[in-house]
Amino acid sequence: MTTTTGTAPSHETRPIPPRVLERLRERDDAGHVREGFTDGEGGAPLRCCLRRSRAGERVVLVSYAPLRGWALERGADPGPYDEVGPVFVHERPCAGPEGTGYPPEMHGPLRALRAYGADGRILGGRVVELPEERAGEVDAVLAEVFADPEVALVHVRAVVFGCFLAEVRPLR
Repeated sequence: MTTTTGTAPSHETRPIPPRVLERLRERDDAGHVREGFTDGEGGAPLRCCLRRSRAGERVVLVSYAPLRGWALERGADPGPYDEVGPVFVHERPCAGPEGTGYPPEMHGPLRALRAYGADGRILGGRVVELPEERAGEVDAVLAEVFADPEVALVHVRAVVFGCFLAEVRPLR
């Protein structure tokens, strides 16, 4: 994916890492074992491959603390920002996303972009409209957020449900 100016993005969008997915499928971040189900209609935003589920796919809805693992890897303390919320993932391992650009299937009417510093503390955020017909704008918005050198990562969340959708990191 390129920005509206035609330059390569200065960031990459990441799914939940495979090792974390393996753990979440066994026991989620709320400490529960969750049962998978067949998604009869499709359309659930999958955080393992950053696309929407297709009718008939097996998925599981788990509780996930997206900042927890990132902070622990860096010796940071997520403190009160250690949110746990629902995410859909495939019931079994999948191939993951097709690329590192912001995935078109994760666009939606309102998204919250939450910026975090290297210490795991929130630096700020913004609410943006990311409808599919304006898909090219997301890289420009994210580039603005990452223009602040203090920003180590951004979490993209759905405003209506508050769900974590994806993690975005700068390419520095």
